[in-house]
Amino acid sequence: MKKWIVAIIVIWALVIAAGVTVGVVLVTGDDDEDAGDESSPGSESTSETAPGTSPPADTGAVPPGLESFYGQEVAWEACGANQCGTLEVPLDYAEPDGESIEIALEMAPATGERIGSMVVNPGGPGAPGTDVAAQADAYFAPALLERYDIVGFDPRGTGDSSPVDCVTDSELDAYVAGDPDPDNRREVRDFVETQESFWAGCEEKSGDLGSHVSTIEVARDMDVLRAVLGEEKLPYFGFSYGTRLGATYAELFPDNVGRFVLDGAVDPSLPTLEGSLSQAEGFETALRAYLENCVDDGDCFLGDTVDESLQTIDDLLAEIESEPLPTDEDRDLAIGNAFYGIVLPLYSETNWPLLDQGLQEALDGKGDTLLFLSDFYGSREGGEYVDNSLEAISVINCLDDPWSISAEEVPDYYDEFEEASPTFGRVFAWGLVGCHDTPFETTEPEIEIDGSGADPIVVIGTTRDPATPYEEAVAMAEQLESAVLLSRDGDGHTAYNKGNACIDDAVHSYFIDGTVPADGKEC
Repeated sequence: MKKWIVAIIVIWALVIAAGVTVGVVLVTGDDDEDAGDESSPGSESTSETAPGTSPPADTGAVPPGLESFYGQEVAWEACGANQCGTLEVPLDYAEPDGESIEIALEMAPATGERIGSMVVNPGGPGAPGTDVAAQADAYFAPALLERYDIVGFDPRGTGDSSPVDCVTDSELDAYVAGDPDPDNRREVRDFVETQESFWAGCEEKSGDLGSHVSTIEVARDMDVLRAVLGEEKLPYFGFSYGTRLGATYAELFPDNVGRFVLDGAVDPSLPTLEGSLSQAEGFETALRAYLENCVDDGDCFLGDTVDESLQTIDDLLAEIESEPLPTDEDRDLAIGNAFYGIVLPLYSETNWPLLDQGLQEALDGKGDTLLFLSDFYGSREGGEYVDNSLEAISVINCLDDPWSISAEEVPDYYDEFEEASPTFGRVFAWGLVGCHDTPFETTEPEIEIDGSGADPIVVIGTTRDPATPYEEAVAMAEQLESAVLLSRDGDGHTAYNKGNACIDDAVHSYFIDGTVPADGKEC
């Protein structure tokens, strides 16, 4: 989840977080959970109140000056089978009487005996949360859909919530297609010029908004949403970057934390450099797991060993860098597209056959499948980008942590990145340039996260997660004072709704019965 080129990698918790794959919906977990004790920590008593009605009088303390925001009512309107609305929040929480912005909401109402409203975030940063509510039956098992309204929101600066804007679609096409590992003067110059143009466009098109889309401000928006939904304590399910958002909320509003699940957790204390190294190692692990599976199945089309297979992929990428592959569209498969086309299926073992297809096709001289995967990765459909996630991720990440290096400094980091990831290392090293020219600066003070005083928080990590390596989940669980760690032994990004009944049962028991999993439980 670091910066521009590399930052795009982590955004797609949206794709994988709860079983949504390219053309595939995974089987969800057991839906035979029974309702239990509603008086346990973080729970709300079962309510017959319809979604979207006025909140009860007691939803906790209201920060001074924000009474009108906390007391507002959402005018819910039907949008298909769901309800949609908007939430008004201040652009700058330090000036609540100043400019305000609107946050897009979508709610999938509970299908059975309702406990309350669960707010969700799919990751990114930059992924639209309303999509989770729109596809709630793909993200969540019936056990949760029956008991909770699923409330998705597009975080400020993303989706339909006052989105930041930086470049045109054609400029974004060129950005994504560009070489993520420039290795000569011309390529380095192009890389730097594109970066400078991106940030200049952000400043011109987004203005003051670009300094007010930080994770801390999104967490403040979430507390307004909690009050408006009538929840004294907020039930929340966050995936990938959504775990950072959840941990930030727990630090700012510990008394308002309800049943929190943070799946595919990140280490909120990890600086940019260490985080990029961690992620590079994670994707190397995921690629090798994919190749080991291919080799172990016998007659692997890439080679007889993992090392031979890695060399096949390296040689293929070198050929594509030299001469892009033709496709049936009006665009060739360029090296940047090829990189993202390979990275996307590594998020989920279920998508490995798509990677097989894309690589086999590319070895035969055609780039259609890898281009399709790259486009899917970037929310590109029908020749245009359907959301601003590729732009928003950079703006948000660079507000949260603006540390960067210059292009001239990148080679100094090659050795440690190539040690972490012989295959992807240099790409991640170039990702360190991402914030170098950002014109934006957050107005929010830096915070140290420990969530002291919060009710129990369930942190989930997967042992071979490429995007948020398992060690980061361990670190988050150690830093949050009330956290318990739940571990899934497996491949792919995030754990819930991936066919592991042990994980799903633990999550369902926690959200429905209030039963907190044993710390260190392994699945």
